[in-house]
Amino acid sequence: MGAAREKPAKPAWLDSILAGDCVTELERLPAASVDLIFADPPYNLQLEGRLTRPDQSEVDAVDDAWDKFASFADYDAFTRAWLLACRRVLKPTGTLWVIGSYHNIFRVGAVLQDIGFWILNDIVWRKSNPMPNFRGRRFTNAHETLIWATRDAGAKGYTFNYEALKRGNDDLQMRSDWLLPICTGHERLKGGEGRKIHPTQKPEALLHRILTAASKSGDVILDPFFGTGTTGAVARRLGRHFVGVEREPAYIAAAEARVAAVVPSPASALEVAVPRRAEPRVAFGTLVESGLITPGAILTDARARHAAEVRADGTLKAGEHTGSIHRVGALVQGLDACNGWTFWHFDRSGSRTPIDELRRIIRTELAAAGA
Repeated sequence: MGAAREKPAKPAWLDSILAGDCVTELERLPAASVDLIFADPPYNLQLEGRLTRPDQSEVDAVDDAWDKFASFADYDAFTRAWLLACRRVLKPTGTLWVIGSYHNIFRVGAVLQDIGFWILNDIVWRKSNPMPNFRGRRFTNAHETLIWATRDAGAKGYTFNYEALKRGNDDLQMRSDWLLPICTGHERLKGGEGRKIHPTQKPEALLHRILTAASKSGDVILDPFFGTGTTGAVARRLGRHFVGVEREPAYIAAAEARVAAVVPSPASALEVAVPRRAEPRVAFGTLVESGLITPGAILTDARARHAAEVRADGTLKAGEHTGSIHRVGALVQGLDACNGWTFWHFDRSGSRTPIDELRRIIRTELAAAGA
C-alpha cells in the first residue's frame, strides 16, 4: 500500500485577521482565492461640527479619522484601489457585496462598474429603528444600500441560494428591500463608560442573510474593512471560512474575542435547499426499471378523473393516447403542456400520492452514492 495522502496545510491567512491597510494586506492573498466579499468601507460622511439631540446630548456619530477624506477625488482614488485589490482575489464565480449610504454608494457603484464588476442587484436595507433626524431639515435617513456584483460581465456559476431564501421567507421570493433592525442591545459591542466600540457596527442578521443567500458551507468570505468582526462571527457560525483586514488595534482586539466565542452550527443545520433544476435528472423510466413502479400499474390524477397504464418502456397509455408522463398528462386534459411528475399519482396505502415522491427516492439514492 502506498503512503497515505496528506491533507493540504491550511493557509496561514485563512480564518485570521490581517492587521494593516486593506490594499497592502490583500496583496498577501493568492489571486482568485475568495468566494464572497462583504465590504463596509468608510462612508466619507463629511460631518461638520457636533451633532446633538433636542436635549443637547451629543450623538455618538462617525467622526473618526478613518472616515475623513480631503476631497471626493481622494475618496474615488481610495475606492478604486481597494476594489481593484478585491477583484484580484475574488474567484471568477465569486460575488462582491458593498454597503453604503447616499454619501458614498453612488461613487462606489460608478467605480466598480468602471473597473469591470457587473451589478446583479441593489438591495435596500430598511432600518426598522433608524436614528431620527434631529435637526428636522431632511427626511429621516432610514436605509442603506447594498450593491451585489459579479467580478465580470457574463459571469456564470456564482452562488445564489434562491430556493433556500424562498423557503425561509414563507415560500415567497426574497425581495430586494430588507427590513432589519440596526445593531443594538446585547449584540452591540461596548467599551469603557458604555461607549460603542465601533460607530457603524452592522447587525449579524444582515450578514446572516447575505451569507445564506450567496455562499456555501466551506466558502471563504473576505471582509476588507473588518471592524469588530461581524462578518467573521457570522461566517464561523455558518460554517464558512473568513479572512478580515483591519488597521485599528482596538477593533482587532474586539473582533478576535468576538469570533473566538462563536460556536459553529452543526453541519446538519447548514444544508441548503437545492433548487429542482440543480438536482440530478431522473426519467420516469428509471422508476420502472428500479421497480418502484411496475408495468401495468394504474396512475390517476389527484381527483381520479383520468387514468393511465404504465408500460414497460416507461411510457403511459390512456385510451388512445400514448407517450411520456408529460405528453399523456397534457393530452387527457386537452392542454398544450403538463408537469407529469405532479399530475400523475399512484396508490399508496389507499391514498393518492404524486409520482414525484418516487423520484425523490431515486435522487436520495444517487446523492448517497455520490452521483
